[in-house]
Amino acid sequence: MDINIPMKNGNLLDKYTKHTDNQYKENGRPSISFPVDIDNIPADTKSLAFSLTDLDSIPVCGFEWIHWIGANIDPKIKHIPENAAKDNSIEYDHGYNSLAGGLLNMKNDPMSLGYVGPTPPNKKHNYTFTVYALDEKIDLNNGFWYNEMIHKMNGHIIEQEVLNLPVEN
Repeated sequence: MDINIPMKNGNLLDKYTKHTDNQYKENGRPSISFPVDIDNIPADTKSLAFSLTDLDSIPVCGFEWIHWIGANIDPKIKHIPENAAKDNSIEYDHGYNSLAGGLLNMKNDPMSLGYVGPTPPNKKHNYTFTVYALDEKIDLNNGFWYNEMIHKMNGHIIEQEVLNLPVEN
């Protein structure tokens, strides 16, 4: 598979990060999800899933920060449009990001179910965007957790592709 996400000078575009204009933020957080193009999807794929996480957050908060997860995308969809996390322009199951977890306990915040953009607190962070081609639609609905998605995908991943998205502090 091939993943293409708009970048400039090797970094995720500012529009999708803490460097965005206030019009693209909710409660001070970047809220507009970036577009994704996916090509060369394996022919036997029955659904796609994705994750956007921050491993560089581990020294800061003690765990891998989850920014955006989704599952059960029809493999015929090769373009996830900008702001798909909020405008439902494509059908997929939305998972909780780290705002919903026990540390912040913001599960009732509308931004906890969808995209919350990168906001590196201390230095440049490399965000990991992974697309998974699966041999079945996995048993998840809106409001699932990342670990649930990982467990449900176990044994069903045909192929996965990773793209690192650096963001300057």
